[in-house]
Amino acid sequence: MIEKKEKRHQMTSKVRRVECGWGGHFVCADMCLFRRNTHLEKDGIWVVVSTVGNMYTPNSTKASEIGVGRFYETMVFLSDVDDNEYHDADVRKQIPTKRAWLISEPDRDNEANEMHEAIVAEILEGMESGDV
Repeated sequence: MIEKKEKRHQMTSKVRRVECGWGGHFVCADMCLFRRNTHLEKDGIWVVVSTVGNMYTPNSTKASEIGVGRFYETMVFLSDVDDNEYHDADVRKQIPTKRAWLISEPDRDNEANEMHEAIVAEILEGMESGDV
């Protein structure tokens, strides 16, 4: 039921959604087994929703924290205005969110995916209403 509702919402949205195949933030994103990078665009304004986590450093057999007390995080940024090709994040321009943005346990990819989608929905709604 939720999936159908989300699809219907996306079809009527004036916000363009683009899924990207690279890490959207975090200097060690290349070591993260979990990466989501969703770009949202409306009226020339691009917003990046990036989730990373489940990081394995070289020669490690267990996941490492990506920040104090967290194994996954979702962050939101405005796009770099000078980047007209990739619309990557300007990490100096973070957008706060109301929803949970971190997971403090390893190996929680499904939860991280749900966290990412919840924040995408929050930002999408804000863009549609003009609040973002």
